[in-house]
Amino acid sequence: MAVSIRPDLTSRIYPEADPTCCSITLAAGIDHFDRLPDSLLILVFNKIGDVKALGRCCVVSRRFHSLVPQVESVVVRVDCVISDDDTSNSSSSDKSRSSASSSGFSSIFRMVFGGIVKPFQALGQLLGPKRNGPLSVGSSGGGNDDDAGEMDQGGVTHHSPTQVLKNFNEIRFLRIELPSGELGIDDGVLLKWRADFGSTLDNCVILGAASVINNGHYPPVATTDLVCANAGGDDNGSIPESFYTNGGLKLRVVWTISSLIAASARHYLLQPIIAEHKTLNSLVLTDADGQGVLCMNRDQLEELRVKPLSASSASKRTLVPALNMRLWYAPHLELPNGVVLKGATLVAIRPSEQTSAKKEVCDLSWVSTAFEEPYGTAAKMLVKRRTYCLEMNSF
Repeated sequence: MAVSIRPDLTSRIYPEADPTCCSITLAAGIDHFDRLPDSLLILVFNKIGDVKALGRCCVVSRRFHSLVPQVESVVVRVDCVISDDDTSNSSSSDKSRSSASSSGFSSIFRMVFGGIVKPFQALGQLLGPKRNGPLSVGSSGGGNDDDAGEMDQGGVTHHSPTQVLKNFNEIRFLRIELPSGELGIDDGVLLKWRADFGSTLDNCVILGAASVINNGHYPPVATTDLVCANAGGDDNGSIPESFYTNGGLKLRVVWTISSLIAASARHYLLQPIIAEHKTLNSLVLTDADGQGVLCMNRDQLEELRVKPLSASSASKRTLVPALNMRLWYAPHLELPNGVVLKGATLVAIRPSEQTSAKKEVCDLSWVSTAFEEPYGTAAKMLVKRRTYCLEMNSF
């Protein structure tokens, strides 16, 4: 007997007519975003934060276009740093060599700091106003070629952060992220810094290590046991004699000066943004490598507006004042998570005027909380070791 596999259309069950279908159909043409209050949309835009994503939101509707400039929290991720002096390097290099050869100090300076000079020049072009060299935040759209801080390259229009932020009226929290750190360091070397600025340097913390070794993960260790976890052999917290003879001290001086130059260069270049956005409560300039972080709170931002910074005569950066420094060192520092820092060094820096006015500064919480984990733990361990005091002149 043949069996039919065709469906029996007569037995199909249809739902009864829903009297609300008509009203649902009529409501389907309504844009439900129009029902949301402006305050809720601005809250959503604040959660988005990213300036390029907010730019895309602007073209969705006229309403979005009018609300985005009211965003209070903005993140600017710099795509690239384009230096406009690449083509002139060959012609200027001969002059640089001839002038430098007449001075032994100049050759030492080139050897120590040569790797960071060009990134600082590019960074200046990146953040500075009215520059037509490098630009940071790319967009596929066009733009006004006459606008300062814009350049069309390969069909992509680049804008400086100053240009990108000019249409935001209510920024309170601003974070700018560079594509990488300015300081070129060897693979395996650890170098991190955090600096707080007002009109000048308020404080800076630098953490470095000659090498980082990951031995695996271990159970967490209580904070009170951190020193015991690190102690071993005859280590009494003192700096070994070899530290002074094998170039260890010289290397730490280079790390310190390089980090201070990087921080002061970033601070100098933020002036136009700070001057234009008077609603700012917090400003952070960091990099994707996590190498350096510059922070300014509301009081520090206002201080810079009221008291202009002192610029270095040698380059476009803020003058670093005379400093008092505290240094902690450990030849071998094993962290609770199994990471081992060889030649771990922590430097806490404050202006001499500030420390002399406060006499004795016993609270080191600003040092031990400067870095995220696991390096925050490293700082807590190092400050429990013997402290060495140093001084540095203004530069």
